[in-house]
Amino acid sequence: MANVLREITSITDKDCFYIVERHKSEFTWPIHSHAEYELNFIEKGRGVRRVVGDSIEEIGDYELTLITGDGLEHAWEQGRCSEPDIREITIQFSPQLLDSKLLARNQFASVRKMFERARMGMTFSMPAIMRVYNLLDTLAGKEERMDQFLDMLKILYELSLDAGARTLASNSFANTGYGRESRRVNKVKEYISRHYRDEIKLDDLAAQVAMAPSAFSRFFKQRTGRAPLDYVIDVRVGMAARMLVDTSTSVSEICYACGFNNLSNFNRTFKARRGYTPRDFRALFTKNRIFV
Repeated sequence: MANVLREITSITDKDCFYIVERHKSEFTWPIHSHAEYELNFIEKGRGVRRVVGDSIEEIGDYELTLITGDGLEHAWEQGRCSEPDIREITIQFSPQLLDSKLLARNQFASVRKMFERARMGMTFSMPAIMRVYNLLDTLAGKEERMDQFLDMLKILYELSLDAGARTLASNSFANTGYGRESRRVNKVKEYISRHYRDEIKLDDLAAQVAMAPSAFSRFFKQRTGRAPLDYVIDVRVGMAARMLVDTSTSVSEICYACGFNNLSNFNRTFKARRGYTPRDFRALFTKNRIFV
């Protein structure tokens, strides 16, 4: 199994959330996971490498990411950043802070949907970051705890309205299920999750929902934003990434176990979608497992 640090945070049952603000020149915390939700803000971090599940990207001057997936591996690594004064604000809170009954209320609908999507990790657009910047800027220094709590609710609500927010890790890597999409979309996704190791043709997928292939292709893309066979490749790459992290199985074995028909195609496809070769991607997760 992968040696990924499992962080045990200091939040107690009496705490609403934990806030820490740091100024530093170097990122040293290894790839890790935890049960708590986390909102992480970075200023002057251009060149820092963000790792969330099987998503690895270089960030810009400003970064704001929400992670709500229990066990979803993540880290911010030094990358090419040489800034001497990087500002980081980390906010962690329990998934039970806003319970399911409260989130079911109409006023919290957008926040609920954001939490569901952020199980794969979610990064926010620059306009959204600027809308909440003043609230984040003063949050850690506020002495009145109720003011902190209300500002945190405002931050979450504003972020939940961000049309430019995007998810990071793949469904198959984060093991998030299929969400609240249409019954036909979920049926096709379930078929793909069972047969991703096999050859899958567009006709096979269309047959699952009794549609003509061309009509099905349009239908699936309208509802998921991806072409059906492109989604199949995403699933295969996500499953491969999961195996690279969780097992010591060789890269060539993983290639064929995840439905790719030759090693060179697997390496090329994986690098195109994850930015690293399978071997280099695995190397990012070779950290010691520590409980803190």
